[in-house]
Amino acid sequence: MNKSKAEKMESSQLTAPEGALEDAHRVAGNAPSGARPNPEVVATARRRQFTSGDKRRILEAADRCTQPGEIGALLRKEGIYSSHLSTWRKQRAADERAALAPQKRGRKVDPILAEDRRVLQLSQENDRLRRKLAQANAIIDVQKKLCVLLGLPTDETPNECC
Repeated sequence: MNKSKAEKMESSQLTAPEGALEDAHRVAGNAPSGARPNPEVVATARRRQFTSGDKRRILEAADRCTQPGEIGALLRKEGIYSSHLSTWRKQRAADERAALAPQKRGRKVDPILAEDRRVLQLSQENDRLRRKLAQANAIIDVQKKLCVLLGLPTDETPNECC
């Protein structure tokens, strides 16, 4: 009853080509009448995502290419386009610039507190400007009254010279 390992391998080798032939018939559309369709769900294509390590490795390999055609061979081998290389090079340069930029020292600013501080500053400036406007209006009113008392012409009374 128990088959030996060699017999099992022999029987699996005999059935494997038959299974492949059956799959080929099914794909071609001329499967035997008693064959059931494959219930397996076909996976949908997904966009390839490269890790930063993959990008770095490919960029380093591209930087080492010196002979004509080596970059094309690398692109074909990795299955990528030249636009990937240019985009990744720009990203690498931006990362290097960001790493060299001076970092702000000290405590980090809390955005809520910064906004509250800005609102307080703007309301104080608004109050100051309102007081200044009220003072300017009071000065203008005094100047108008003085002009009326002295009999001087004001902008509100029409000039009779013209």
